[in-house]
Amino acid sequence: MDIDELLRYAAKYGASDLHITVGNPPIIRVNGRLKKIPGPALSQEDAEALIHSILSDEQKAAVERKRELDLSYTWGTATQRLPETVRFEYVTPERVRARVNVFLDLTGIGGAFRIIPAKIRTLDELPAPESVAEMTRRHSGLVLVTGPTGCGKSTTLASMIERVDQERSARIITIEDPIEYIFSGRNCLISQREIGTHSQSFAAALRACLREDPDVILVGEMRDLETISLALTAAETGHLVLSTLHTNNVAQTVDRVIDVFPADQHEYVRQIFANVIQGIISQTLLARKDGRGRIAAMEVLVPTPAARNMIRESKSHQVFSLVQTGSEHGMQTMDQCLAGLLRRGLISEAIAYASALDKKLFAKPEEMAEASGL
Repeated sequence: MDIDELLRYAAKYGASDLHITVGNPPIIRVNGRLKKIPGPALSQEDAEALIHSILSDEQKAAVERKRELDLSYTWGTATQRLPETVRFEYVTPERVRARVNVFLDLTGIGGAFRIIPAKIRTLDELPAPESVAEMTRRHSGLVLVTGPTGCGKSTTLASMIERVDQERSARIITIEDPIEYIFSGRNCLISQREIGTHSQSFAAALRACLREDPDVILVGEMRDLETISLALTAAETGHLVLSTLHTNNVAQTVDRVIDVFPADQHEYVRQIFANVIQGIISQTLLARKDGRGRIAAMEVLVPTPAARNMIRESKSHQVFSLVQTGSEHGMQTMDQCLAGLLRRGLISEAIAYASALDKKLFAKPEEMAEASGL
């Protein structure tokens, strides 16, 4: 198989990822589990041929120089139609799109391909609470989607941009590394910029973006102090900024934003952050009970006056209790979300128990009790 056939195979089986490594056959991830594609293990020459087939000469040189590279890749044209058996939600009838990371390791060259669904899920399909939809209706401020790598942050951001495009006529600029979802721009004017191709860095693109008449700015990741500082400035000066952080819960997110700044600026940054924050969504992906892919579980902070005061007064350790009792404002803890998904039959008892922070709230499933000998 060439890389295009491998992507078609991955899309056909509803895979989220395709992995190319030396010493293994190509491997796909389906519903969170790795599965080998039938065939021989790849030699170094095989892996290099597969990955180099999608790289330009400039990109090959960049891999040699940097030892890694992020890019996006789209296969398919109107004359190269995909089979009818390919699952529509992962491709259009003409193409497969993927986010790619090329890397070098002990065995040689490797590649990780994240397959990008052609159809952007709605917030209801994720599912996300109505409070998340309300965040997209703000005309200024900062909304953060957080969680570990591979937890669906990009999908949630894309769903939020789609909601803005449905409900408003706005100028939207996205800054990504690389570009993942492609937006149609039905009611909004949307520009998508890729780091390395259209700008040198998130900070440079964000600085230029402020001179491009944006209403909504999507920053793929707030990676460093300069980018975070510019994002706060953009949010403070009348723009709605959507971005991501690699944190595990809403309280940790507050501390991460503040702690990236020098200690003598913490008080000042807390005031700004408390004023501009419009919502924090901390999420993970869980296997669906019906076996049809994965579903997002979300912890949500809505910035009530009490929440803003806690941020200003450096009481982020009290945020969890506020979220726990803030359901009337659209807030929910991860455990509350798990309980809701369980009641609706969307996840199994075993998944809910394994993912819960406070396991006493969930009965231990019989199969887990037997496995542990209890």
